[in-house]
Amino acid sequence: MTLEVLPCRRALFTLVSALLAACGGQEPTAPPAAPPAPVVAVTTVQPARLQLTQDLPGRVAAVRIAEIRPQVSGIVQRRLFEQGTEVRAGQPLFQIDPAPFQAEVDTAAAGLQRAEAALARARTQAERLQPLMAADAVSGQVADDAVAQQAQAAADVAQARASLARKQLDRQFARVVAPIAGRIDQALVTEGALVGSNDATPMARIQQIDQVYVDLRRPAASQPLSPDALQTPEAVTLLRSNGEPDTTQGRLLFAGVTVDAGTGDRLLRVLVDNPRRALLPGMFVRARVTQATHAQALTVPQQAVVRMAGQPHLWLIDPKGQAHRRAVELGALADRRYHVLSGLAAGQQVVVEGMERLSEGMAVTARDWQPADAAAR
Repeated sequence: MTLEVLPCRRALFTLVSALLAACGGQEPTAPPAAPPAPVVAVTTVQPARLQLTQDLPGRVAAVRIAEIRPQVSGIVQRRLFEQGTEVRAGQPLFQIDPAPFQAEVDTAAAGLQRAEAALARARTQAERLQPLMAADAVSGQVADDAVAQQAQAAADVAQARASLARKQLDRQFARVVAPIAGRIDQALVTEGALVGSNDATPMARIQQIDQVYVDLRRPAASQPLSPDALQTPEAVTLLRSNGEPDTTQGRLLFAGVTVDAGTGDRLLRVLVDNPRRALLPGMFVRARVTQATHAQALTVPQQAVVRMAGQPHLWLIDPKGQAHRRAVELGALADRRYHVLSGLAAGQQVVVEGMERLSEGMAVTARDWQPADAAAR
């Protein structure tokens, strides 16, 4: 029995020794290494001048438009201008047959002579009665009648002179002249046409286009214009068909106070110099209007803004290299940059790329952010 127990104890002792040797020989494991700090692209906020603009559609309108209409009725004898050319104020345009008006002038002149003769006779009669009245040789009634006839003859002379002046004016109106300077369109009547002052169709139209109005339409709900925009000559710049600014600039005259009930737009009238006559009435144009100018504005790239529960936030890096989230108030968006109204100070570092890996107080490694267009160059 003793011989059977010894081999069992020896085997158990060998197994325990092996287990102890195995446990005693294992080296301790090292703690896991800390993950590296995330790399983020940051930009340092600096105040700069910010000009907010808006591109608006508009139509060109002439500064002055004159419809040429006759002031007397008659037959058109001649057209005295070249169609589509520049005319000056007072330049003859049409000649209406003056013969009827000349006849009326002659008639009025004869009437004036008759009235003057009657006045002379009445004056002579009154002068003859003066000594008789002094000698009481005539009654007072006769003397009063003579004075009244002289006054009546003087009134008839004044009336005849006025009638003659009117007939002479009608004869002058037989030559139709340009009331303003500008470019005249095609003639709407021809020689031989009978024209009158009550005609529905004018004889021609003159439009002054050395300066033109550009009437812009702007949504009334948009940000209001600053007072400086109404006084700055460079507040409005016309755009080419490709959207690039043109050298032509205008001055904003006024912003209308009436809102179109159909479109919800208000009128902005711009005065533009047009020496080359490149802008024609009725032409569709686009213009860039300055809404506001900020001398010391803080702006951040559009992609730097993150929204949480509808509120805009920015990730800022403090001097210790730690990230912090801050709510901000945003203004207008211009050139893919937001104008920050509050919640940001000059000199702070704003995370532009890599904010999706951040948490409050996390240490980060910052590098300078490069815009996509700068990186491409």
